[in-house]
Amino acid sequence: MAHIGRKKILVVGAGLSGASIARELADHGWFVDVIDQRDHIAGNAYDYVDHNIFRIHKYGPHLFHTNNNEVVDWLSRFTEWMPYRHQVKALLSDGTFVTLPPNRETRNILGDQGVVDVLFRPYTKKMWAMDLEDLDPEIIKRIPFRDDDNEDYFPNDSFQALPKQGYTEMTRRMLDHKNIMVSILSPFDTSLEADYAHIFNAMPIDAYFDFCLGPLPYRSIKFTNRTFPTSTLFKTATTNFTHDGPFTRVTEWRHLPGHGSHPSLTALTFEEPCDPKDNNDERYYPVKDVDGINRARYKEYRRMCPANITFIGRCGQYVYIDMDQAISSSLATARRFLAV
Repeated sequence: MAHIGRKKILVVGAGLSGASIARELADHGWFVDVIDQRDHIAGNAYDYVDHNIFRIHKYGPHLFHTNNNEVVDWLSRFTEWMPYRHQVKALLSDGTFVTLPPNRETRNILGDQGVVDVLFRPYTKKMWAMDLEDLDPEIIKRIPFRDDDNEDYFPNDSFQALPKQGYTEMTRRMLDHKNIMVSILSPFDTSLEADYAHIFNAMPIDAYFDFCLGPLPYRSIKFTNRTFPTSTLFKTATTNFTHDGPFTRVTEWRHLPGHGSHPSLTALTFEEPCDPKDNNDERYYPVKDVDGINRARYKEYRRMCPANITFIGRCGQYVYIDMDQAISSSLATARRFLAV
């Protein structure tokens, strides 16, 4: 499937990071082969329309939000947008819904210690299989306390919207270039390296090196899709659970614009965090421990990287980032390569 010619690049992973790099390099004259071991493009942002005409995000809800106008302008070449400001509620044991991130009303209901013990501590245990005190504080800071009654989940981001035709279609347009060839169901093999001037690799960096320094820990999520015979069940698109059951949250897709509606049905996706070994080795979230041991091991792996390979994305860089950050980082990586 490889392009014939001297200026060839291999991108491993057809998600947003890989697609951004592929398009930026293709626009500057490079021939790019993109491979992905899955049966679809768009990575974890992949979405599809089910038989009831609900748009489902296969790997959980992806909500685009940013203050980076450059990323918005770049992506707007490939999609129209539907404005959407995401809101999240947490369901308490007595049936009360409270706002996340915790605003003034939530804090009045639970108290500051209650916010920690009811909203953060059990969620952390389920999500990360760690006690709150053992998790890197930067993770918790992603959900700050608020002193007002704002109910938005991303209250400080100036641009919040969803791709009008979905993330899969947006990614398809990113990869739609005469210099880009895409091959799905194509896992990476080191035998491919000799054919390319450079490789941008989104696979887990520890897997590339056969875990020679030990595995980097990740968390995975099992997704359970259900359809219920009622028009609506929850107040918002995402509802967090505060109980001790296995699920952390549920997404009701009809609340997202352009994601379908039905007079007598609603589509839900429940999330159950787990170890990757219990989910076909699907790695989603790098584990940021408070002592930084995992990050230090990642840096040791990074120092082993050959000069012709750049690791990208969440798993390649062992980093917990949002979509806009992934795209911004990938564009910067591509431009540094072009500048050499």
